[in-house]
Amino acid sequence: MPVKIRLQRHGKKGKPFFWIVAADSRAKRDGKFLDKIGTYNPNTNPATIDLNLDSAVKWLHNGAQPTDTARAILSYKGALLKHHLDGGVNKGALTQEQADAKLAAWLDEKTGKVTSKKEGLTKAQEKARVEALKAEKVANEKRAAAAADALKVDEVVEETTEEVAEVAAEETPAVEEAPAAEETSEEKEA
Repeated sequence: MPVKIRLQRHGKKGKPFFWIVAADSRAKRDGKFLDKIGTYNPNTNPATIDLNLDSAVKWLHNGAQPTDTARAILSYKGALLKHHLDGGVNKGALTQEQADAKLAAWLDEKTGKVTSKKEGLTKAQEKARVEALKAEKVANEKRAAAAADALKVDEVVEETTEEVAEVAAEETPAVEEAPAAEETSEEKEA
């Protein structure tokens, strides 16, 4: 029975979550599997991978072939390195202690890289947040200045309208009633 180490999709639409499983290659993607080796969540940054290293290496020793994505995940977590070192121990090129020391050193280095990436992402997010806050303050100051200018313009417009109304009131002559009186007298004569 050909066994594959592959991903089995779970989660909702647009938010995938994967199980890393050892399954018969003829089984459906999300169907029957032989063993659940771990989980993979690509939604986080960096992606969250929980892997049972011993179970993965056991399946690799038994001849399971990982898919391309599963191979990348196994390599990232050190399962392929452990499988390789176990091959060296079986051939007598290394002792088990030497293999364990090499694997531990590699895992420590990898953990340091992941930690530095997380810290870098945290710093970048903090820097972006501070810059966004500064930009927001500048925009608010511009809005406040524009509002103050608009108030000044409104005051000037009101003052000029009042002045125009005063000047218009001074310049307009009083309404003459005499012509109206003449018309009424003409009407009486007729």
